[in-house]
Amino acid sequence: MKKIAIFASGTGSNFQAIVDAVKAGALHVEVALLVCDKPGAPVIEKAEKENIKTFVFSPKEYETKAMFEQSIISELQLYDIDVIVLAGYMRLIGPTLLTAYKNKIINIHPSLLPAFPGKDAVGQAVRAAVKTTGVTVHYVDEGMDTGPIIAQRELQLTGEESLAEVERRIHEIEHVFYPEILKNMFGKEV
Repeated sequence: MKKIAIFASGTGSNFQAIVDAVKAGALHVEVALLVCDKPGAPVIEKAEKENIKTFVFSPKEYETKAMFEQSIISELQLYDIDVIVLAGYMRLIGPTLLTAYKNKIINIHPSLLPAFPGKDAVGQAVRAAVKTTGVTVHYVDEGMDTGPIIAQRELQLTGEESLAEVERRIHEIEHVFYPEILKNMFGKEV
């Protein structure tokens, strides 16, 4: 069984969706660690409630990105982590982690990449008045949401939806789609 670390920075809704899929027996991995770069983020409380170990750090306490990524690697090694799953981790992964976990870092992004990479992807899509947006699961590389695409799921829009409505619908897709894709992936060697 693969041991995963979930990286998150905020509320942890995708973190919880993955944990719930594991608890329901729909996803056969061990969520061994939460890595969070925002002390006080709600996801930390979710992890503690699920008895999942946490590594919480503040990047500004390190001189360089390489230094905090090396601390993360040390934690990942303590728990024998096989794969990193980004779930709302709002930080670019640097070369230190990319090298240590080459082709073993997965991310979910709230757009149909390559459209609308980076922050506020849903807002970008709404402002662009696109008729189709969606969710992408992809491998992480050195770019901003540029890694090889694993799978995508579309969401059709009428143009009448509010930003909040589109965000809600995107989250609904993410919370089902991400565990499904992870289930498909972890059936094979990652």
